[in-house]
Formats: sequence, C-alpha cells, structure tokens
Amino acid sequence: MILYHGTNCDFSEIDLKKTKPYKDFGRGFYVTDIQSQAYEMAKNRSRIFGGDPVVQEYGFDENVFESNLLRVLRFEKVCVEWAEFIYKNRSRSAAFTHDYDVVIGPIADDGVAYLLNMYEDGLRTLEELAKELEYKDLNSQYCFLTEKAVSLLWRVK
Repeated sequence: MILYHGTNCDFSEIDLKKTKPYKDFGRGFYVTDIQSQAYEMAKNRSRIFGGDPVVQEYGFDENVFESNLLRVLRFEKVCVEWAEFIYKNRSRSAAFTHDYDVVIGPIADDGVAYLLNMYEDGLRTLEELAKELEYKDLNSQYCFLTEKAVSLLWRVK
C-alpha cells in the first residue's frame, strides 16, 4: 500500500524524536492513504510555518497488520473508544502512555482542544464528544509510533 505524508519541508529520514506530543494517537509519524488529504496538510503546514507543500510517498506491506509483528490498534469508525483514546493522548493534565506500534483511524475535527475542554468541564458526555469530534470529510490516519514500525516504511517518492 502507498501512504502519504504532508509536510512543509522535504526530509529523507523519519526521526520520531522530532514528532510532536499531544496528537490524536500519540507522538508519532502520521500518514494517510488519501493523497489529497496529505496535500491539504502540506498546504496548511506551509501556510503556518513557511516552506513549500511537499507530499512524501511511502510504501508499506499491509500484510504486516495481519501478522503479530506489530501491536496495532485500529478504529474502523468514530466511536466512544476512539474519542476516549484521543482525549487521553491530547490531555496535558494526565500522563497517558500506550504500547501500540501503529494506530489507525479517523482524524478528529480541527476544534479538538475546544471540544476536549468541554468534555473535561463536564459540559459534554463521552458520546457527545465522539459525535462532535468526527471530521466531516473522508479521512484516514495511520500513526507509526515506534522505531520498529517506522522501519517497515520505505520512501517511494
């Protein structure tokens, strides 16, 4: 399978130490199987941080997901468990760790911080949070969280 990474500057090696914490599925390298989504991410990063939009392409043998080589968590759709997982990863008030190599699932809506605060303040239930976090466009994200997982990606373009 081909996975795409949208960025504002090209690079040749994935360095997990340069990834940011408090993201949907944790600190890791995020890619998608939707090329146009990666391009939109690249445009947004370029607009905010400068540089030019770059969409990198990576190959990945999806049969690995069926083996026991990696610990994989997959969310097929928006659900309460997905919302809770995002809440725990994005929360700065409580330390949360998990031991997955790869997490796959929908992207949360851009208003994540606001919605998480509403949940934290008791103004939203977990069910309401899940519904409101749902991104309205077709989307998908794969987060490669460990060196073991990243080592199975190869640069195509």
